[in-house]
Parts: sequence; structure tokens; C-alpha cells
Amino acid sequence: MRHVIALDVGGTGMKAALVGTDGTLLHEARRATGRKRGADAVVETILAFAADLRAYGEEHFGEGAVAAGVAVPGIVDAEKGIAVYAANLGWRDVPLRALLGERLGGIPVALGHDVRTGGLAEGRIGAGRGADRFLFVPLGTGIAGAIGIGGTIEAGAHGYAGEIGHIVVRPDGPDCGCGQRGCLETLASAAAVTRAWAAASGDPEADAADCAKAVESGDPAAIAVWRDAVDALAAGLVTALTLLDPRTLIIGGGLAEAGETLFTPLRAAVEERVTFQKLPHIVPAALGDTAGCLGAGLLAWDLLSTEVSA
Repeated sequence: MRHVIALDVGGTGMKAALVGTDGTLLHEARRATGRKRGADAVVETILAFAADLRAYGEEHFGEGAVAAGVAVPGIVDAEKGIAVYAANLGWRDVPLRALLGERLGGIPVALGHDVRTGGLAEGRIGAGRGADRFLFVPLGTGIAGAIGIGGTIEAGAHGYAGEIGHIVVRPDGPDCGCGQRGCLETLASAAAVTRAWAAASGDPEADAADCAKAVESGDPAAIAVWRDAVDALAAGLVTALTLLDPRTLIIGGGLAEAGETLFTPLRAAVEERVTFQKLPHIVPAALGDTAGCLGAGLLAWDLLSTEVSA
């Protein structure tokens, strides 16, 4: 059965699948990234995982994968197939496409940025299906974005497009790791809400999910923390929609798991801020933590179709 390998590499774990021609997940697997062992060990873990997936396909489907797609965090040069930099994995300038191609017997390999790859899946088969223009924004440890245009993801001239988390929304706000102050992700990411609620509640173990539950129970301190995050998020999103004019705005990541506790005030806050702009549909992501893996499979199939047409 014809299939491709799809790999989504995260800071702590990897999700993988063998994906059929119609997008069916024929086999799924997970494995620890092992970042504590260093960058070289992480790369070897990825290569070994991919090789095991190829062997599984040969054993269970009668043939090896015809291509592979891999999504990784950080800065990615998809055109050259290089994982340029990832702080949470400790690597620099890893020629991942070439290494995977060699380990997998020379099959074509596509390399993509994790958020843009997840956005590709959400746009084609998830919450953005049918939308010609969308913006996918996952709210996790940080905040990034994927700009969808006509079924593809816009990477930008240098591969940096969509970094909405580094729009400055509060110039006098907290320091950001990028060197600026008051970036969106310092105020509205799941990590930011966790920090704020841990401080406000006096419980160092409290996290963003606990804050959402406290909001639902009417806790005034939690409501204040949540309102601050939603206001910052709305400010950043209005900047993005002013520039991009998306038809659909897809919100994912850990913070989106709060459901209408997030979406009801967020929709209202965005609507309050727009003037001439057209209000997009603001919807939750549909694919959860499988988006990156599914997107990696789409990258692999796209690569094959491109090679055939060429």
C-alpha cells in the first residue's frame, strides 16, 4: 500500500505516522525526543525513528514509504532542507533533509516549520477547510502563526513569516527572549497565563488550565489575569488581520482548550477593536496535537506531486 512517513518533532516528544494516499493514518507512533542527551542525540533519534517507520511499512504494507515529511521547531530553511536553529533542541544548521534521505534509502524528504506545517493541515483538512485566506495561531509555550493562502502556507522571503508572537502589544511590558519588550507571547501565551496566575494565586504549581477553571467558577483574580491575556491577544490579532485580511482566524494550542471561556471574550474583544477591517470567523483548531504530523504527511505528498509535474 502506497504511503509516506510523517514526523512532527517537538521539544520533548515526537509524533509520527504512516499516511496513505487519501490522508488515512495507517500507523501512528510516539517517541521521546531525548533533548537532554544533546543535539546530536536528538538528530540520531529522529533518523532512527524514521528508519523504524520505514521498516514497519515494509513489513505491514508490502513496501517502504515513497517519501517523508518532517516538521521541526525553530528556524527552518525549507528550500535547502536545513534545520537552522532550535533553542529547545540545541541544534544549529542541521542538514536534516539530506540526513533523512540517506537513512531512508534516497526517498524524497520535505522539511517544514512545525507551526506552518500544522497550519497547512488545519487549512486543508481542519478548521480552515474551504477558506481561501486564513491565519492559524497556536497559543502554547510561545505564540506563532501560519498564513494560509489558496491552500498553501506563506513562509516569507526568509522563512520568518507569521511570527505574530513577536508583535509588540505593550511597549512597557515584560522582556521577551527576542530582545524586545511587551511581545504578544509574553502576555497571551499559555506560558504567560501560567506565570501570571501562579503569581496571582500564590500557587507556584498553578497553570493556565487552572486559571481557566477559576475563571469559570467566578474567581475575580483569575478573571483579571484572563482579561489581561485576552486583551493583549485581541490587540495582536487585530494588527495581524489589518495586515493580512484573513477570512478565517484559527486559534489552537493549549490555551484554546479552554473553549468558550477563551473564545467568547476573545471574539468580543476583537470585534470591539476593529474599525474598517472585516471581522474574520474566529474558530478553534480542529486537529489538536495531530496537526503537525498530518501536515508533515501533506508536505510529503505535495513533494511527490511536484516532482511528477516537473
